Amino acid sequence: MGAPLVIVGTGLAGWTLAREFRKLDPNTPIVLVSRDEGAFYSKPMLSNALAGGRSPASLVTTPAAAAAEAIQATVLAQREVARIDTVARTVVLDDRVVPYRALVLAVGADPIRLPLQGDAGDRVYSVNDLVDYGRFHAALTTGAHVTLLGAGLIGCEFANDLAVAGYQVDVVDLAPLPLGRLVPERAGRAMQVALSAAGVGFHLGASVRAIHRDGARLVVELVQAGSMQAEPAQCRRLSTDIVLSAVGLRPRTALALAAGLTVDRGIVVDSALRTNASDVYALGDCAQVGGQVLPYVLPLMTCARALAKTLTGTPTDVVYPVMPVAVKTPAFPLSVVPAPQGIEGDWSFLESDGGLEGHFKDHEGRLQGFVLGGAATSRRAALVRAMGQTV
Repeated sequence: MGAPLVIVGTGLAGWTLAREFRKLDPNTPIVLVSRDEGAFYSKPMLSNALAGGRSPASLVTTPAAAAAEAIQATVLAQREVARIDTVARTVVLDDRVVPYRALVLAVGADPIRLPLQGDAGDRVYSVNDLVDYGRFHAALTTGAHVTLLGAGLIGCEFANDLAVAGYQVDVVDLAPLPLGRLVPERAGRAMQVALSAAGVGFHLGASVRAIHRDGARLVVELVQAGSMQAEPAQCRRLSTDIVLSAVGLRPRTALALAAGLTVDRGIVVDSALRTNASDVYALGDCAQVGGQVLPYVLPLMTCARALAKTLTGTPTDVVYPVMPVAVKTPAFPLSVVPAPQGIEGDWSFLESDGGLEGHFKDHEGRLQGFVLGGAATSRRAALVRAMGQTV
């Protein structure tokens, strides 16, 4: 039967590719290599699970064995990849060597860790997978005060989720408004108002210099943006029970770099997701496609479907459709297609009861981006269609 398709990583990218590939090729062996148990679950659910009382186990959609059986694949769970040999076309694990017909790196990304002073660095949690969620879930106590580092998409989702679940929440971010890299100022301000009304406290234009133990609790030292050299007496102090960092992700590239693959911000691939090594591809949060790293569900799904076709003999370039990013904050849900870089234009806004609609149009009047908040998110499909006609 020959060497298998080997997929390193069993997150949404790895499992989606395996399923799409099997639809097109019923015979080629598939081997998935996983650092953890390899179960299938929805990663976007991690930042919305607490309000629903979801335990880590309840988030598993399909255990690894059942997911593998459904597509006649093999999962090598709890395995670390020591190295990739692109000449011998093998993946070297801690306990065996696996040959490949084609290799796909779907290894994801790691949470960015801030360089913090103090003696409580081990009390700073990040949630990037089911294991992380399990640790954070176990550390939470009823009514605890949680300090969130980061007011981006994941930070806002966790803030909303924690507040609804009955926790006290404060959010710290260097930016002057939430979601500063994703949405225009007006939408960020609306998000802050909505989350504040839900009980979330904001400390914006500030950064964390240090976290110290204070008995069973913690003290977070805050300084104004650009004032990291301030004396301790000049710091504001926030007493808290637990700190959750959500300041962003960094693509996992070490394995690719050691194998001689081209790496920039992510693993560099062309429009067909090929690396610079023959029959080696990258997919998902670790991949840099067309100069972009897009750690969202819709780009991942688009890439997985295209790559499945390429791997089964029909070379297919990735062509992204209009892909709104959803911010799952029930206090003020958002759907946004960010204004594209390099295109000059202007935002205009309409407000209605409980809703905000913003359009970004270039200087020729073409719709190039949008943001919908609250009740206006019902307009998402209509604006996607409108953009499909104008971009």
